[in-house]
Parts: sequence; structure tokens; C-alpha cells
Amino acid sequence: MLTKKIEDICNRQIEREGYSSNLYLAMASWAETNGFGGVASWLYVQADEERMHMLKFIRYVNERGGVAIVPALKKPASEFKGVEELFREVLKHEEFITASINEIVALTLEEKDFNTYNFLQWFVSEQVEEEASVRAILDKVKLVGKNNMYQFDRDIMSLRTSQADTQATT
Repeated sequence: MLTKKIEDICNRQIEREGYSSNLYLAMASWAETNGFGGVASWLYVQADEERMHMLKFIRYVNERGGVAIVPALKKPASEFKGVEELFREVLKHEEFITASINEIVALTLEEKDFNTYNFLQWFVSEQVEEEASVRAILDKVKLVGKNNMYQFDRDIMSLRTSQADTQATT
């Protein structure tokens, strides 16, 4: 059974994961309508992943005797100056989500809720992967510069695949 504190903070994370999904959808729409189909595809996949994260929290809260709350979500930004700025925003947001997950982990230790602590370990690992992925993309964006975005846009989905393969073998 979840304590009220753990239930409340998990419900806050449900909102944050839902917002993440909407943020990446808004970013994908911007990318798609500005000629960056590859970037849009990458962001659509990210949006789906964030929705899956939200669902994991919803199911967990309900399974542990709490009541998951599906929140109204605030509207995310939908205009960006360019691909580099967009991915800087993605990284900033992922760092925010990492801090949020870490806050929940700290509370589970304080509350001696080892079941929730164990549940959260997947998210702790996932956030390391998410931040590393976005940092690698930002490195590539810097390397190609503003004049070579066509090739970057074409190749971005292969970055996701090669990173997943690398992480699977480590």
C-alpha cells in the first residue's frame, strides 16, 4: 500500500510524463512543418515513450492501492528557433525529469517504501540513457553546423538504433 506522500508524488510524476509526451509531440509537429522529417520521427518516438512512462506510473499507483490521477496538461511551447535550440530544450527537460525521478527515489528511502524504490530503478536507468542520447544528438548538431542539417535530419533515426544496440551490449 502506498503512503499518501508516495501516491501524491507519483501522481505528480504522471503529470510530468504526460506533459513530456505532449512537449515532444509539439516539437515533432514543429520539426515536421519545418522540413525536418527525421527529427520529427525521432520526436514522435520520444513522445510515445513518454506516454508509456506515464502509463507505467498509472498502473503502478493503482496496483499498489493508490488512485492514479490523469491530469489536465498545460500547453507546451510550439515554436523553436532551430533544431539545436529544440534539442537544448529536450536536454533541459530530460534533466528536469531526472531530478524529479531522483526526488521520488529519495522520498521512497525516507518512507522506507522499498517496493516503489525498486519500481523506480528502471526509470533511473532510463533517464541516464535519455540524457546521453540527447547529448549525443547535440554533439552531432554542433559537428554538422547549420548548413548541413539535411544529412543530420536524414540520419537521426540511425542514431537511436545504434545507441540502443550499444546499450544492449553493455
